[in-house]
Amino acid sequence: MTAAKPSARPAIRQVALPGHRAPGAGLEAPFEMLAACHERVERMLALQAKLQQYLLDKGCDEPARQAARDVMRYFDLAAPLHHQDEELHVFPPLLAGPDAALRELAGRLAQDHRQMEVAWIEARRTLQAIADSLDSGWTPLTPEQTAALDEFAALYRRHLDDENNSAYPAAQATLLPEAVQAMSEDMMQRRGVAPKTQEPQAGAVLKAKYAP
Repeated sequence: MTAAKPSARPAIRQVALPGHRAPGAGLEAPFEMLAACHERVERMLALQAKLQQYLLDKGCDEPARQAARDVMRYFDLAAPLHHQDEELHVFPPLLAGPDAALRELAGRLAQDHRQMEVAWIEARRTLQAIADSLDSGWTPLTPEQTAALDEFAALYRRHLDDENNSAYPAAQATLLPEAVQAMSEDMMQRRGVAPKTQEPQAGAVLKAKYAP
């Protein structure tokens, strides 16, 4: 007698902890860390899209609720720190530089962050409704809820492209080694991570260089 095979079912890959670290990228190498954060953002947006399709195909169940919680946790906790990293260390050298196009880009990217914060309110409300739903009482997402998730994802993807292709390479080429060290130490401090090496003066480098 052979055991019955379980029925196939689309699965939503769970994310144990939308984190602040990634294999091969640490805070000692800040631009590599920023790039790794972008990879995590892409994974969260992909999880959100997969969740939307799963809800259409299967309705809401515990894997769907957990996926919604994973997306919320990342954009509630890790994403704001990442935006702070950029506003403190990536945008200032571009805004202070001679290239008008890069100055305009940095200003627009900072404005994107404000737009993301607003867009996240509605996207998060939709995800929270999914996380709080019951199997028996599930109703499909409304067009407005779907639009909130889609618009948030589209805004983020455009933003990531501009940073990966233009802002990050330009800032990395501009910053001196001591400024990169200060960037690394600040990113560690704001995450409660002790730096491996102590440079007492490094923390003031960017503040002095880009102070108004």
